This record gives sequence, structure tokens and C-alpha cells, in this order.
Amino acid sequence: MATEVILPKLGQTMEEGTIVQWFKQEGDSVKRGEVLFTVESDKATLESESPARGILRRILVPAGETVPVLTPVAVITRTADEDISAIATEAPPPSVVGAEPEPEVSRAAPSQPEASKAPPGRIFASPRARMRAQEMSVDLRALAGTGPGGRIVERDILDHVESQPKATPMARKRAVDLGVDLANVAGTGVGGKITQEDVEEAHRALAAAAAPRPTPAPVPAIRLPQAEVVSTAPLTGLRGIIAERMARSAHTTARVTLITEVDATAFVDVRTQLKAQVSQEWGFAPGYNDLVGLIVARALRELPYMNARLKGELIEYLSSVNLGLAVDTERGLLVPVIRDADTIGLREFGTRFRELVGRARDGKSLPDDLSGGTFTITNLGMYDIDAFTPVINLPELAILGVGRIQPQPVVRENEIAIRQMMVLSLTFDHRLVDGAPAARFLQRIKQLVESPYLLLG
Repeated sequence: MATEVILPKLGQTMEEGTIVQWFKQEGDSVKRGEVLFTVESDKATLESESPARGILRRILVPAGETVPVLTPVAVITRTADEDISAIATEAPPPSVVGAEPEPEVSRAAPSQPEASKAPPGRIFASPRARMRAQEMSVDLRALAGTGPGGRIVERDILDHVESQPKATPMARKRAVDLGVDLANVAGTGVGGKITQEDVEEAHRALAAAAAPRPTPAPVPAIRLPQAEVVSTAPLTGLRGIIAERMARSAHTTARVTLITEVDATAFVDVRTQLKAQVSQEWGFAPGYNDLVGLIVARALRELPYMNARLKGELIEYLSSVNLGLAVDTERGLLVPVIRDADTIGLREFGTRFRELVGRARDGKSLPDDLSGGTFTITNLGMYDIDAFTPVINLPELAILGVGRIQPQPVVRENEIAIRQMMVLSLTFDHRLVDGAPAARFLQRIKQLVESPYLLLG
């Protein structure tokens, strides 16, 4: 009996994964529980085990390819000559949790009548179809539904996208905005996929072609030296996920960044005292990230309107403060999440943070280590960065950027004094909160940094 090996769902938020490496080849014997391959999600790289004993007859998804979760990636049989012709090589897109089921719809052959169209005016589409259309930038008005009464279902969206040139979601959205036909755009992305830049370049070319041009005077051709490409890297896996999410955040949020300068002299003193007093007992020296994390968690508890996210057309205010702290790893930027950060002390905060960072940098993060965050902190102070505009980690409301601490001359009580100064940058989504409430939140963080004894008292 043949057994399909599926791409596992490694966590609640995982939607797709990339096969990193196969440890077995077609024709090899495998044991139940033996590691077959490694899979990379947006959270971590984990090993996937064989669900059965037998022969690895066929690998359906080679290393380097990204597919949705629950997609069949291989076939295992008990014997080497077992017929596997009936095993599907592709699985339908995974169901969306909470979405209503859709009826099975057979694809009409050319000789069959066309699918009935919905009445003019209102567009009838299932919730899953609307969600897919939004994700893939498909105009529902251009489709004829194959569901009951001409209703548009998810399969209609997927069939339409399959029939179109390969393009990224941002490219499709940009094409709709600019009125560019993707059929006339040459793709420069991976595998010839059309990117947003390709669409914009095609639009500029069309605009230039339509504009009247004066006859230019002939000029001698000048051949400029071209830079040599020394290497390339595919925009896939974690790097591709980061690129897609950062672009989506930049294009879908109404970003505003507030910047404030903070006197961190007392903050530095407290950290120095704690380092001397508790490092041996705790097994680690409390750092600035630990203290900033506790301060932000305290501010979120006091001003809960900043502990929110956008879901559809609803602003959800959250009861738990799950604090994400951005970490630089060899694989790229990861954000481990400390859950219920407002309910724990400095020692537990520091212990959890170091465990999460260690797993992230070793590529061994658990599926839930990097999900469920409600607010993110990113610190570039160790790279001598004073201030910056961080990108919101969707679907969160805001992110706090922390700059370096350095001594500077400042005026205190009409006298110049040397103080330890730091810059904080709060980027927030103006759709969810106004400037004044966001400023009060940043002001509260500043107060706690300048008087850190209030936090420890």
C-alpha cells in the first residue's frame, strides 16, 4: 500500500514551506520515524520524519521548492514494484481555518456549457474566494463563477491565476493600479516571474512611447563599463518571506514614526549595578534589551490601546502582552516572542530571552517561538546606529526602534553636563491609532527609561 508524505504544518501560522534537503533518494529504503528531509518555514528549519516503512518511490517536490502545507512531497511504497500511478502528484490548496466549506465543482470541458454568471450588480463570492482574490490581487468583476447560481468560489480564483502570467502578488496589485496588462510584461524574477519593478518599468515604457518626442541631435555612442555579477542568491525561503512581508507592511500601513531623545544616565547606572550584583546568581548579566523589554511591556499594560492589531476591518485589542525582539541570525531576521512579558520579572525575562535567541541562532526554534507577538522591539544600538525608522511587523500596530547609548553634552538646569543619551523611534500604523495617543505611549517609555527605579520597585 502506497503512503503519501505531506509537507507538515509546523505551527499555527505556517502556510507554506521550502524543502531544504532530502536525506534519501528515490529507491532508498526508509524506516518509520527516520528523518526524510528538512523543511524551512518563516519561523525555523526543522526535520520531517517518514510516516511509514518501505521504499521511497518518488520525490514530488525537489529541494529548493516552496509549496503550501499539506502538499504531498513524496510517495513511499512497501515494495519496489508497487503501482503508484493512481497517487496524485499535487494536492489541492489547504483549507483555511474558520472558512466556510465550498461545494465540489467539476471543471467544465470545452464542449460543456459555460458556468452560469451571477446577476449584474452585486458580486456573489464565497468568503474563501474573496480572501484568495485579495491575496492574489484578482478583480472579482472579471470572473464568472462556477458555484451555485454563478457564485464565485475559491477554485475560480486559482484557475484564473493559473491562466495568467506568473507574477508576485505585489506585481498583480500594481498592474491593476497602473492598468498594465501582465501578458505584455517580461518577468525578471525567479523562474521568469513578473515582479513589481517589471510592471512599473513596463508602465514607464508605455508612457514614454505615448509621449511625443522631438528628434534628438545625433550623439556619439558611449559604451560605459558594466559591473560584473560575481554571485547571485535566490529570493526564496526565509529571505523571500522577509522581503514579501516587509514590502506588504510598507505598502499597506499608514506609517508614522515618532522620535524622542532620552536621558539614559540612570538607566545605564541601574544596568551596571544589576550586572555587578546578580550576574553570578542568575548565570547571566542583565542587558539593555532585558530592561527595555520590561519597560515596553509595562507601558503596554498601562496603555493597552497600543497592544492591538488589525484583522480585516476590525481593530483587535489584546489581553496578553507578547513581546517580540528582533534578532539577527545567519538565516536572516527572526523575532522570538516572550509571552505575557508584562507579568514576569527581570530574571525570568532575561532567561526566556536567552533561550529563545539561542534556538533562533542555532536554527532550532520551535514552531511557536516566533509567532503570536503583539508588539516588537528592534535594537540597532550595537551597530552604532543613533535612530532609524523600523518597519511594522504585521499584523501588529507598532514597533519600537532603539538606538545606541552614548555620552553627550546637554543642558541641565542652565549648565552643560555630560549625560548618557539614547534615541527611541516609534513607528505605528496611523489607521489604528492617532498621533497624540502614540506620542503618550512613547513618552511613558521615556519616563520609565529615565526613572528605571519605578520599574524595579
